[in-house]
Formats: sequence, C-alpha cells, structure tokens
Amino acid sequence: MVFSSPLFLFLFLPLVLWLYFIIPVKSKNYLILFASCLFYIFGEIKYWWIIVLSILINYLFSIAITIAKNKYFILSIGITVNLSILVWFKYANFIDHNLSELFNFLDIKYVPIQHHIHLPLGISFFTFHVISYLIDIKRGNAVVQKRLTDFALYILLFPQLIAGPIIRYKDIANQLTVRVSTGDDFAIGFQRFVIGLGKKVLLANPLGDTADSIFSLTTSTRSASVAWIGIVSYTFQIYFDFSGYSDMAIGLMRILGFRIMENFDYPYVSRSVREFWRRWHISLSSWFRDYVYIPMGGNRCGKIRNHINLLVVFILCGLWHGASWSFLIWGLWHGVFLLLERTKLGNNLARLPQLVQHGYAMFVVMIGWVFFRADDLSLAVGYIKTLFGLGLTVRANIYPFPRFLDNFTALVITIAIIGSTPFGRNLWGHHDLMADSLYDVKLTWSSVQSILMLVILLLSAGFVAAGTYNPFIYFRF
Repeated sequence: MVFSSPLFLFLFLPLVLWLYFIIPVKSKNYLILFASCLFYIFGEIKYWWIIVLSILINYLFSIAITIAKNKYFILSIGITVNLSILVWFKYANFIDHNLSELFNFLDIKYVPIQHHIHLPLGISFFTFHVISYLIDIKRGNAVVQKRLTDFALYILLFPQLIAGPIIRYKDIANQLTVRVSTGDDFAIGFQRFVIGLGKKVLLANPLGDTADSIFSLTTSTRSASVAWIGIVSYTFQIYFDFSGYSDMAIGLMRILGFRIMENFDYPYVSRSVREFWRRWHISLSSWFRDYVYIPMGGNRCGKIRNHINLLVVFILCGLWHGASWSFLIWGLWHGVFLLLERTKLGNNLARLPQLVQHGYAMFVVMIGWVFFRADDLSLAVGYIKTLFGLGLTVRANIYPFPRFLDNFTALVITIAIIGSTPFGRNLWGHHDLMADSLYDVKLTWSSVQSILMLVILLLSAGFVAAGTYNPFIYFRF
C-alpha cells in the first residue's frame, strides 16, 4: 500500500485519522501502531515477520548496550546482525549471480542459490533506523526506550515506514510519549500532504510514463533528441516522486503531532555536486555522514585516506539503493565528482558564472541518473552513447521527436522546472507576510490557496481513482 493508492487515500487514511482524533490520548499510540502494522502487512503479506524480528532483536540489543560493561562489543554484534539480515535479503541474489559468472569464467564448479530471495518491503529504511538507534544509545545521544510498543511505533510509523525520511530516534523520542496535534498542525500537515500527492500523481507519474517509454526502446531505434527527452523526464520524475512522497510523509506526521526533518531542499538549483548532496535526500546523506564517514575518519585523516573514505561512502550509498553494478557506478560517479570539486577544479568552478555552474551540476546529476534508471550497466552505457550521438543507426529516427514531447508532456516538464525551484514556495508564502492593514488581500490570497489545494486534491484523486500509471520508484528499496 502506497500513499497514492485508492485503498490508502479513500479508506485507510480517512478511517485512521477519524479514529485518531476521537479516541483518548492514551490510546493514540496503540491505534497508530495497529494501523502501521496493517499498512505494512498489506504491502508485505508474506515477509512481515522480518520487521517484527528486527524490532524484537534490536529492542533487546538496546537494553543490553545500556547494562553491558563492553558496550562496543554488544553494539558490534547488533550492527553485524542487522547488516547480515540486510545483505542476505537484498544482496544475496546479486552476490550469487556475480560469483556464478566468475566461477564459470574460471571454469570452476559453483552451486548457485536454488531460489530467488525476496526483498522485504522497506528493509533498507528500517535497518538504517535501528542501526542509528543502537549507535546513538551507545554514544549516549539517546535514552533507551524500555517500552516495546513505543520502540515498535518508532520503527513502524506508517508515514515513513517504506520510504523514509530516515528518522533518528533521538529526534522524536519525546514526541512518542508527549505531543499535541492542533488545528494548525492538521491544516499545515494536510496542505503538505496534498502538495506531495500532486507532485507524485500530476507530475512524477506522467513524466515517468514518458521516461519508461523511451528507456524501453532499443538502442538502435532511439535518437539523441528522444534520449534527452527520456533523461530529462526521468530527472524530474525521480525528484517529484521521492520529494512528493517525503512531503506526504512529513504532512501526515505533522497531522499526527510529529515534527520531523525536511528531506529535500530544491536540489536541482545546486551549482555543484557537493551542494546537490546537501539538498538531496538529506536524511540519507546525513546518516552516511554521521554513522559511516565520520567514524571512518572523515576529513580528519590524511588526504588519501579522506578520498578513500569519501569514495567508500558513495559506493555504499549507491549499493544502498539497489543490488546492481549500475547503482554502484552511480554512487562512484558522484563520489568522483565530489573529489574533483575538492581540487583546483572546484576553485575554478566557483569563479564561473552561476548559470555555468548550475549547468555543470545538472549535467553530472542527469548522466548519473542514467545509471540509476537503466536496468543494467550495458544499457546505461548504450543510453549515454545515444545522448551524445554515438553509434546511431538509420533506424534511430523511427520514433520521431514529437511522439514523446507532445503539448501535454511539454507543459508538465515546464511546470516541473518551475516546481523544482523555490519560486513556487516564495510566491505561496509571500502574501502571508503582509501587514494587518492588508487583511482583505491576505484573505483573498488565502482563498486562492484553498481553491488551489482543492483543485490539486481533486485532480490527484481523480487520476488515482481512474487507475492511471502510478509507479513508486523508491518502493523497491
């Protein structure tokens, strides 16, 4: 079950919110916990026990860390167990396939895994949640949660369960027991949810349809211009898909009385790869910084060691997204450019006009998205060649440019370009800052905002109800 599904929008969410606001305060956590369990089981009906096992063992590990003399030893076991579970379910097939290829090449007998190992829903996210929790307990940055139900709620909170943001326990520990959801919280949260839903359904979905159509073409039938439409469409699809989901998660958490961190800060306005990663998937990049990069030595060690640390972190970041060489190369691609920006290239880049800096950053990011989107490495390389007009055949013009960039797609891309900048946010909030003497203008603008929210909600609900193209990229992570 995802936020943009009819079951969630028209049944699950209204019912949960109605019950949440009529039951006693002491029962609210139990309701959310029960609703979160149902939410997860609907999406992971066969392997739901994995997350239950994770909750139980990490609850015990956290208690053990607080009472053990050798806290580092218990923490090491806890991290090892969690990573072992993640590696088995997420990477075993990938490792098995590559070992099979290697052994065949060496003409050595190899017995592969006899069945495909299923990837449990949201395992990458809840594994990172529990690891950060254990580390913070050991560091003394968080107080252990002795109530199993409250710890389970932290892991299972349905707004962030399957796609984040990655919330650290210390940031919401107090909110698990004491929180207030006011009328303003509901209004702000609902508005944020609607904006996220609109991003997902009205922008990401149609752009995704275009991107999928182009990426599914064979290399011999895809022209350079069509390939650029495909990667531009995917660039905006993945942003509005994931940032839209984060908006919906943040909005739902706000309705329930929780305040959590922002996950995106207009990454496509960046003028460097370094800035991009300060703005993109903030909860993930900050997680790797605090729990991997800094413990490895960060920038406190020698230059060579620092460069190795950075590359390792981004290789891990790529593999976190998926078990394939394409994801690994995507992470390495960003890591290499981050290293280059620490050299004279970064200093020279900073002297260039802002438009050139922005063009450089977007070029690097978009080429990286090819590796992220392509099904395998060979397809990614073939697609990049097509982007630059290499290896084109006579059949490359079999699908004309206007077939993919019709008026509707052009309109959606235009809105996406504007929506990926702070322009809309600034315009949206500008009139709210007016003086009281302009109350009538404020009231009028407030009415416009309400009408716009209603239009976005109705259009989104209509598209969802009609069963239009509705994938979710991060659902598989």
